[in-house]
Amino acid sequence: MEKKWEQMSVKEKRDARFADWASPKLPDGKDLPFQSPEAKAEYKARVQRYKDVIELKKPDRVPIMVMATFMPSYLTGMLPYDVMYDTDKLKSSFMKYMVDYKPDYYITPAFAGNGKIFEILDYKLLRWPGHGLPKDATGYQYVEGEYMKPEDYPALIEDPSDFWLRIYMPRVFGALEPLKMISPFTDQWEPVTVGPSVIPFGIPPVQEALKALMNAGNEAMAWIQQIGAIEGALMSMGFVNGAGGATKAPFDYLADTLRGSKGIMMDMYRCPDMLLKAMERIIPIAIKSGVGGATMQRNPVVFLPLHRGADGFMSDEQFRTFYWPQLKAVLVGLINEGCVTALFCEGGYNTRLKYLKELPIGSLWIFDRSDMAQVKKVLGKNIAIAGNVPAGLIVTGTAEQMKAYCKNLIDVVGKDGGYMMANGTGMDEGKPDTVHAMIDFTKEYGVYK
Repeated sequence: MEKKWEQMSVKEKRDARFADWASPKLPDGKDLPFQSPEAKAEYKARVQRYKDVIELKKPDRVPIMVMATFMPSYLTGMLPYDVMYDTDKLKSSFMKYMVDYKPDYYITPAFAGNGKIFEILDYKLLRWPGHGLPKDATGYQYVEGEYMKPEDYPALIEDPSDFWLRIYMPRVFGALEPLKMISPFTDQWEPVTVGPSVIPFGIPPVQEALKALMNAGNEAMAWIQQIGAIEGALMSMGFVNGAGGATKAPFDYLADTLRGSKGIMMDMYRCPDMLLKAMERIIPIAIKSGVGGATMQRNPVVFLPLHRGADGFMSDEQFRTFYWPQLKAVLVGLINEGCVTALFCEGGYNTRLKYLKELPIGSLWIFDRSDMAQVKKVLGKNIAIAGNVPAGLIVTGTAEQMKAYCKNLIDVVGKDGGYMMANGTGMDEGKPDTVHAMIDFTKEYGVYK
């Protein structure tokens, strides 16, 4: 008799998720047809390498993940604008990149975003190529602001969904501003309240906002079908998507796109109790989001970009008060559900390493500017390690410099296993010779005897 999910140990759950990952399915539930027996074998080998790294074992060789947003388009002669507005170009560009460079794992082409959806909704958080930036811009830019006010904390804590729908979304999407006029859905608690509560949906501006959502939804459906076609084709060729779900640290939920840098830094001093309560409220939301994506994609890896916890952004006291406890709770929650947490440690984490030792097996930490020899010394027996090929080396270095850098990483950090080669920050640009050198040299040299 098979165990129920809630009766399984953490390792049993993780093993089950990896087994699903190693046997990809079509949307109708049938087995994905591979292009060849060799492609099928390579796909399974890549999943096994990832599992070996997570479990601090020696895989057959050091696996390679390339973290990229617009670099695939850059390397194939297209602009970010092209792939944000033309899904056919997105597909052809990404497929050519994968066939030419052949990393073990990639980050979904959906990360490039869709300019048409942003325009339909009048998205205010970004400037992107062709909208606020020249069409030949190499990436997009965040527009920092306090899209959540300090006085909004109680609303967020009381009912996050209502806050997002009626307060936050009307501020960040110009087309959805009229949604601030609708009534809370919780007002529909008796038949007599149904009529009054839906009156705002008869107001023309609200109806226009709903039409904008429908138009964006239609565009999103066409876009995700192309993304799905890319993903399916890549899997059939033996390549593996490096993440199934995504979520963030509770502090970053608030800091990145709600309070902004200035607002969140002030909150640590002016309303620390409210900040802590809000993050506590976000913890289960962050866990549910990550688990949901991993389960839907049949891929155990949950990607977390860490934006505000790096050395220098906050003091050690602030980190252990406002960042680490809440992040740790999210990570443990994900790991307990059999997920693998892949954390993108942007910036330096040299002063944070002692905290990471508190985690159980089930995490991969991708380092950017940390001292990798020290990372290996402190964490090598506790967590899986990845990174830290510098962006500058990829963009301005030579193939020989890249090989020397990767050799040192393999010798120092890859010793005894538990290591994955990866760049240290998301790439919008790159040089063919350095990217090839990073991938090809690792495959040749990073073999465990």
